[in-house]
Amino acid sequence: MKSVRESIRDGIAKSMRDNCNVVLLGEEVGQYQGAYKVSSGLLQEFGEERVIDTPITEHGFAGIGAGMAMSGLLPIVEFMTFNFAMQAIDQIVNSCAKLHYMSGGTITCPIVFRGPNGAASRVGAQHSQCYASWYAHVPGLKVVAPYFSYDFEALMQISVEDKNPVVFLENEILYNEEHVMPENYIPPKIGEARVVKKGTDITIVTFSIQVGRVLRASEILQSKYGISCEVIDLITLRPIDTATIIESVKKTNNLVTVEEGWPKCGIGAEISMIALEYAFDFLDSPPRRVASIDIPLPYAENLESATLPKEEEIIQNVLHALNKESTR
Repeated sequence: MKSVRESIRDGIAKSMRDNCNVVLLGEEVGQYQGAYKVSSGLLQEFGEERVIDTPITEHGFAGIGAGMAMSGLLPIVEFMTFNFAMQAIDQIVNSCAKLHYMSGGTITCPIVFRGPNGAASRVGAQHSQCYASWYAHVPGLKVVAPYFSYDFEALMQISVEDKNPVVFLENEILYNEEHVMPENYIPPKIGEARVVKKGTDITIVTFSIQVGRVLRASEILQSKYGISCEVIDLITLRPIDTATIIESVKKTNNLVTVEEGWPKCGIGAEISMIALEYAFDFLDSPPRRVASIDIPLPYAENLESATLPKEEEIIQNVLHALNKESTR
């Protein structure tokens, strides 16, 4: 059993062992072993030419990574947090995402941008934003946001091998979590969601850290209310696995989405629209969204907690969707 931190590191290490063109660059990835120790031991194994400490200039080293990718290397670019990737958004979107199209299909940009995304714990609004819907909005990018540690390891290797730029969204709170790999584990492909809990009464679609909260809420709903929830871990946010969502909604006839980002123009809005477009006649109730409150995340611990999605909020939205009374 591995932690998410160990799984990401092993996925990077295996990719670097398999292909000498894979390089890792970013702030403190080498001598310091990574800001979150994700790259522990990699400098010692692969050396300074392949594990590259950069200055504190996201726009600069993201651009260097883009140039590496265009020149035949396979760079993994670490951002200390995806909030800092805003300094590099021009490189990610204008240089990398659009390159294959604007070159008439003659140039590819196989690069992985990775690092923690979303809220941590009392680090303020400038370090706590979930950028999932931002990157999922951009054609030319692939966007993954796993939850289970074994998916991180498998998807890191798959992302490095992909010919497209991949935004690999992690979560700081998850780094220490450990998950037991199931028997007969099949690694997901980019673009494949997974039904992590089968059910008959309602579909709950989520991703990243919220998968754990949804699974805990679904157990309470089963034991306390007799409600059978089908839980879908999206894993990939672009492209989204519409077929798995539609099939589930047609079976359960109800839908709740859960995400850490803001509700406006979010992943939940996209999932809800997919259900309305392709499974409208099967819905017994309007889709419901659970998301963070539509404000910058406060620093104060009590306000931060009040802003982020909670298990009780998931439970109440499921009860409302099924027109059931709460026993609180």
